[in-house]
Amino acid sequence: MKKNKNGIDYRKQKKKIEKESESFEKESLEAENRIEGRNPVLEALKSDHPIDKLYMDSGDKKGSILKIIGIAKEKGVLIKYVDRKKLDELSVSRSHQGVIAEISAYETYELEDLIGKQKNKKSPAFFLILDEIMDPHNLGSMIRTGNAAGIDGVIIGKRRSVGLTTTVAKVAQGALEHVPVAKVTNIAQAIDYLKGNNIWVAGADMGGEKIHYEADLLGPIAIVIGGEGKGLSELTKKKCDFLVRLPMEGSISSLNASVAGAIMMYEVVRQRNDLRKEAK
Repeated sequence: MKKNKNGIDYRKQKKKIEKESESFEKESLEAENRIEGRNPVLEALKSDHPIDKLYMDSGDKKGSILKIIGIAKEKGVLIKYVDRKKLDELSVSRSHQGVIAEISAYETYELEDLIGKQKNKKSPAFFLILDEIMDPHNLGSMIRTGNAAGIDGVIIGKRRSVGLTTTVAKVAQGALEHVPVAKVTNIAQAIDYLKGNNIWVAGADMGGEKIHYEADLLGPIAIVIGGEGKGLSELTKKKCDFLVRLPMEGSISSLNASVAGAIMMYEVVRQRNDLRKEAK
């Protein structure tokens, strides 16, 4: 039995790590196959997202719950009524509001399909690239804001990034049904592909030469937001066509990723709206 000088059994340590990893992967898979909360479940039903089963609070049949039950019955979705304690046990987000849906995993797109889909639209391309976003609340919030801002899709990495989990869907409040998400192996290569399709790429970084509202964001554009605490990787910065910064007037040097993403997305909206007004 191989041990170090402190008496630690390496094989036992390895088995423990492998077991914890398997458990984490299982929880992640379960999280990606569930939607929790009234609005997210309602949006999933309306958008015809494949739902395998609904778990409903047997003691709550009021308000929007009745609407969910009605649509589910129309679509032939299996409904299982359980007590609140059972829902609490099933819940990952701890905010199920009396309803949990077991779903087929959220569909993700190939980057080529995402761009091909956008080319059928009249408006210039508008994408959001997320560089190593790990917090599901940030991802869900940016998907929700992105839907409100009219983005054509979100691009995330397959590694070192949070997936489309229950918490992401919950925070997105149904927007995940309307915003296509592409998972890519390499963010830098994805940026090159976008640039090859005549889409400008602007990174949000404190080292940017211009303030965000000074930059021209009118044409086909992809906004890049960096991960929590780290910001954009050096390679991602180099790949961007240009970097812009958000003015920081207080003692804090950076913003939450989802806040920075919201500001950047709505600057694109503002500039495009101003251009439309001038054209009238």
